[in-house]
Amino acid sequence: MPATAANPDYFTSHSAPGAEVELSVLGSHRADIFDAGAAEIVAHYAAKQQTLVVNAEAGTVQVLDSSDPEKPTAVTELKTAGMSSADGASVPAGAVANSVAVRADGLAAVALEAPTKTDDGWVGFFDLSGDEPKPLGAVRAGALPDSVVFDDEGTHAVIANEGEPAEDYSVDPEGTVSVVALPEAVQAPGQEDVKTADFRAFEGDALPEGVRVFGGREDAGTGTPKHPVLENLEPEYSTVIGGKAYVTLQEANAIAVVDLASATTEKLMPLGTQDVSEVPFDVSNKDDKINRANWPVQSFLQPDTIRSIEIGGRDYLLTANEGDTRDWNGYSEEIRVKDLGSEKKGLAPICESVVEGVTNPDGSPMTIEDLQKEENLGRLTITKADGLNEDGSCYETIYGVGGRSFSIFDTDGKQVFDSADDFERITAEVLPKNFNSNNSESNFDNRSDDKGPEPEAIEVGQIGEKTYAFIGMERIGGIFVYDITDPAKSEYVTYVNNRNFAVQPEDNVAEAGDSGPESIVVVPSADLKADGAATAGEAGNAGMLIVGNEVTGSTTFYAVDSSLVGDDPTEDPTADPTDDPTGEPTDDPTGEPTDTPTSDPTGEPTTEPTGEPTQQPTDSPSAEPSPKPSDEPGDDDKGRLPRTGAQIGALAGLGALLAAAGGAAVWMARRRSS
Repeated sequence: MPATAANPDYFTSHSAPGAEVELSVLGSHRADIFDAGAAEIVAHYAAKQQTLVVNAEAGTVQVLDSSDPEKPTAVTELKTAGMSSADGASVPAGAVANSVAVRADGLAAVALEAPTKTDDGWVGFFDLSGDEPKPLGAVRAGALPDSVVFDDEGTHAVIANEGEPAEDYSVDPEGTVSVVALPEAVQAPGQEDVKTADFRAFEGDALPEGVRVFGGREDAGTGTPKHPVLENLEPEYSTVIGGKAYVTLQEANAIAVVDLASATTEKLMPLGTQDVSEVPFDVSNKDDKINRANWPVQSFLQPDTIRSIEIGGRDYLLTANEGDTRDWNGYSEEIRVKDLGSEKKGLAPICESVVEGVTNPDGSPMTIEDLQKEENLGRLTITKADGLNEDGSCYETIYGVGGRSFSIFDTDGKQVFDSADDFERITAEVLPKNFNSNNSESNFDNRSDDKGPEPEAIEVGQIGEKTYAFIGMERIGGIFVYDITDPAKSEYVTYVNNRNFAVQPEDNVAEAGDSGPESIVVVPSADLKADGAATAGEAGNAGMLIVGNEVTGSTTFYAVDSSLVGDDPTEDPTADPTDDPTGEPTDDPTGEPTDTPTSDPTGEPTTEPTGEPTQQPTDSPSAEPSPKPSDEPGDDDKGRLPRTGAQIGALAGLGALLAAAGGAAVWMARRRSS
């Protein structure tokens, strides 16, 4: 498959004043397969300078030679069909790779979904240290193994078994977390090394308030489960720190805490909502303008990816607050605000209390009828499962889907920081003609009625004495960088987007750049050396970033450069992070874009009020208008991407700072944990 050259003309970059980190494209490997998840989850094996890429379209893991990141080349793949399983069976040909992780010594783990997704899956193990990948064997996991990560020491693998229902809800398997004790040698564990953490302790009254349990087989009319909580909770991603696995339960809007030693679920932590009356969202795709405004909505955070990091002696969790719903043939929670009160759909109306104190742009009181207009809140996709008053006669709270942000929590579940409206505000300024574009189609304002930019991927890394978060936007695309050295006072640093909005991906995926970032891996400079020799490619002075893009099937390598490299600070800025959240969004970036793309919008940035609609962008969208949006809630795409969604724990023992002989550079350290 072809590699692509660095920093194309359409590459867009915007930075805050005084930004100390810069990203630039080194090269890309492209599968040139549109909208099929041909490059989703990525991992880096430093010893051989290889990048592992989950190809959901093929159901395999591709191995790239990335010793020259300017010209990455596919060399082989990890083949799982026929692999012997510890239970005496073998992995069938129809098993689908969902996630991959690799240990520093070359032990790789692949999460494998069964041909029938409601059946139990596998984790397959490989030895990558030889000339060719060697299959070692597999162990059984739960239903739909969606992500696999290693702990820091490489002694355990943690697998989030999502347990999604069948489309008709005839079957809804339990969601579980597999904890696998790994051998010190590069060999497969046995089935006796696999323990399963479940959620039986939380049935009935034991479920914490704020953890969403709804829409199971009983609501679908296909049965009355004995253990509704077990069936309902669906583990998505895991991260490991301090002997605990922290697992996102996306639809439930919670994080499960699993003790590795005992493989038991200790507690569930509800995550709360984004208050849209304080944090403005653009909520309509039918008003022909950027209109970031405040509305009487609480939007569930519902993170997808989760990472962890130690800063100043304290452990923190970082979440990409994408949002997700239960939307199956047998049951769907999705509706639009305009549907509330529809007798045909059997939906209760909005309570009058919702619009108390809410005004129209002209200052007049807003009625429920006004609120439900398509140019106001009517188009927003929400959930019907929450918000009814006590007697069920009306919706006293409107609950949306997704926080459109990233958050930092302590390990007790207290929110320390949230990026609030930064992502929509900054992309409105930088890419006004493609604001809230979909990922499968270049358009304007298309995703505003759903979940906006949809933060999907998140990763952390160290540069000098500072800690940074890297967040990928699934829909409009691009990577945000934040300085999280003091977690409660995290600050926006830069945003880059390697997407060519002048091209429709479906028509010319080879020229579309990158769309649909699904995963990010940070590679420290020290790991860009193999056998003592530097890689052929010119990586950044602070390391490299690898991004898997599911819509364009591209794996892109970024140089990370920083003015911090070579500094010799006299004090540690991470020694005493602030405990309390600031409560305020980060300051608006005032810097101009550092590169002016030739194909991206050239008009002036849109002025953004917090409560009033903005003016329509001065230029029309660069691409042809998208088809008329559907009146049905949810994704306006033609089809659903393969659901894999697992971020990778790339190497064991991550987080060390290494200095080159002579002290010329301070290497970017990996996150402390997977």
